[in-house]
Amino acid sequence: MAETSTTESLPVARLLAGGPVIASGVPEGLDAAVLGTLARLVPSSKPGKPILHIARDGQRLATLEDALSFFAPEVKRLSFPAWDGVPYDRVAPNVEIIARRVATLAELAPHRGGSDETPLIVLTTVNAVLQRVPPHEFFAGAMQNLRPGNAVSMAELIERLEHVGYARAGTVTDPGQYAVRGGILDFYPPGARPVRLDFFGDTLESIRAFDPETQRTLSRLDASTLLPMSEAPLTEEARKRFRSRYVELFGPVRGDDPLYESVSAGRQHQGMEHWLPLFHERLETLFDYLPDAVVTFDALDDDARAKRLEQVKDHYEAREQALERKAFGAPPYNPVPPESLFLT
Repeated sequence: MAETSTTESLPVARLLAGGPVIASGVPEGLDAAVLGTLARLVPSSKPGKPILHIARDGQRLATLEDALSFFAPEVKRLSFPAWDGVPYDRVAPNVEIIARRVATLAELAPHRGGSDETPLIVLTTVNAVLQRVPPHEFFAGAMQNLRPGNAVSMAELIERLEHVGYARAGTVTDPGQYAVRGGILDFYPPGARPVRLDFFGDTLESIRAFDPETQRTLSRLDASTLLPMSEAPLTEEARKRFRSRYVELFGPVRGDDPLYESVSAGRQHQGMEHWLPLFHERLETLFDYLPDAVVTFDALDDDARAKRLEQVKDHYEAREQALERKAFGAPPYNPVPPESLFLT
């Protein structure tokens, strides 16, 4: 009861009156109540418009997720975290983070219709929103709907899994893994439970959700969607595009270049996501996925943005200087131009 009276007394309708508005005097904690109330008001006044809230860092993102589950449990929430690590890293982003990002982008890829009145808040961070993302068409082409009774080649499905970022394992326990045992194919898609596909020849007989810890079946499913597990695909088209642009940007490959060799052979390479622009015809931004969103910001977002852009600049220059020194024994790291991967 106290929650209802508090949120109803918040003058949030003024924030939707038009033009940039600053909500001052809103302490951290109560801001989640404001966002929840905004999300409930927006669909009735502006159908089809979600809230896109940009938190200043990952810790704030996690705090807002928890607070929104209390203040606005009925409001749908999607989370889009930034890659962990630093710009121009040699290490791949954490698999759980990639799974959350892909699940959110795949859900947002079809634009919400103007009549959709479902309250929605998309939570992201300054670092995440400053980085470009794969275009809508990538997810439309990479997703595959699976239903019992479908004629599906298991070999082709395995090839598809490897092209969109899945790694083979003995037992599927984490997102992005797949395993094969006879006529059974297990895989763990982002944003969902792992699924077990039972084949008879080239016919998909059944789909079951299972517990990755016990490997026991939880339920039978009428359908499952195969989502990509990487933002950098390894399809033949993507590999060809990568090779062409890599040479165009950095010149002919001479000597040992593990990144170029791995991608050319269709193998995952540690940290290849940091060359994302070379895998796609073009990149988009999170704003392109939410063109009609009501955008809200944390306090101090401007400071966080300035720090991130400075970090991008510093790490890019460090990679360029390392190339000039040609450190003996280290594989080459040819960094893509900052403007191709980040907003400026």
